[in-house]
Amino acid sequence: MCILKTTNMASIKVKFRPSTVPGREGSIYYQILQERKPRQLSTEYRIFSEEWDEKRGQIIASKDSSRMVLITTVRESVRSDVERLTKINRKFDLIGLSYTADDVIEEFHRYRDEYSLFNFMEKLILRHKQNGKIRTSETYASTLKSFRKFRNDEDIMLDCITSEIMEEYEAWLKGNGLIPNSISFYTRVLRAVYNRAVEEGIIDNRYPFRKVYTGVDKTVKRALPLPIIKKIIRLELSMAPALDLARDMFLLSFYLRGMSFIDMAFLKKSDLRNGSVTYRRRKTGQQLIIAWEPEMQMILDKYPENDTDYLLPIITKPVNNERNTYRNKGYNINHNLKKIAAMVGVNVPITLYAARHSWASVAKAKGIPLGVISEGMGHDSEYTTRIYLAGLDTSVVDKANAIILESLRMPNCL
Repeated sequence: MCILKTTNMASIKVKFRPSTVPGREGSIYYQILQERKPRQLSTEYRIFSEEWDEKRGQIIASKDSSRMVLITTVRESVRSDVERLTKINRKFDLIGLSYTADDVIEEFHRYRDEYSLFNFMEKLILRHKQNGKIRTSETYASTLKSFRKFRNDEDIMLDCITSEIMEEYEAWLKGNGLIPNSISFYTRVLRAVYNRAVEEGIIDNRYPFRKVYTGVDKTVKRALPLPIIKKIIRLELSMAPALDLARDMFLLSFYLRGMSFIDMAFLKKSDLRNGSVTYRRRKTGQQLIIAWEPEMQMILDKYPENDTDYLLPIITKPVNNERNTYRNKGYNINHNLKKIAAMVGVNVPITLYAARHSWASVAKAKGIPLGVISEGMGHDSEYTTRIYLAGLDTSVVDKANAIILESLRMPNCL
């Protein structure tokens, strides 16, 4: 018989109630006995009478049974429930106050409501938003959306997450065509959520992520050489405004020393003054100052001044959700950059992020010291980049950028 006792003599028994209709599944329930007062806690688990061993109080199934996988899942769920109830009993015993079986059941239901993975992640997402960590909340939200799809929207308790489930999720992601770094993105976020629950004392750590990939592979940098960038500049796109905008934003990112698209989107008109643009990187908080060159102004002059505080033609109208606007614009630009790649004979997709690596690659090819370009802002950590750039005179980096832009102005840039 499955009986677990606490020092206060509360006990938990797993019971089976056969169906009154022959041939139908019966139900599993828990009997909680506290001070000789039994209470029943119903479950959603259903099994047949022959799958229940009354003497041992256990769920059973033969190896050749077609329901073996289902029964194994039910047994694991029952084990987790009993463990959770026992933990609640122990917590009440430690408090030292008298409690009833009804109190245990009430706490069990509260636990299930608050500490399922979906509910716990939704609370963390809201907490990050309230603390101004918008990007973190977005990564958590996208991970939750992915895992919900994997689970067919069936929630799971935090303490029921096992290495087997995570391996199944990893295989599901692979089956959907995700590359290792994308898979790692999701598993690392889930691991962070799980570890948060461990830190808060909600669950014990069973290390369910030990068999799945949570590393980061170095990606191939799709940097474009100067001749290709010059081809992009020379494209006649006046009759294709969407392609023209995509080309301009790519080039502007390149001209601005590989500025990220999110930083470009949120550049303020007030950031451009006295011949320089000054901004803080959203990713690191590092302040950068870039000399405003004629090529940058030529692009800016092509577009009418918008009705917002923002400098560039990305967020051009006052909206409630600016981040959605910038993300949608970025998606459209990257989509059109793929068309531009085909137009200039590049057989790999061009993205806005490629402009960042392209600037670094060109700077390196020009012999600009690594300390100036900080390996094209492509160090393994942003911390290293900040170490290199923090002590440099801004004019040194501006001169490096001027060398690159001058190469584009030459007839044969190599």
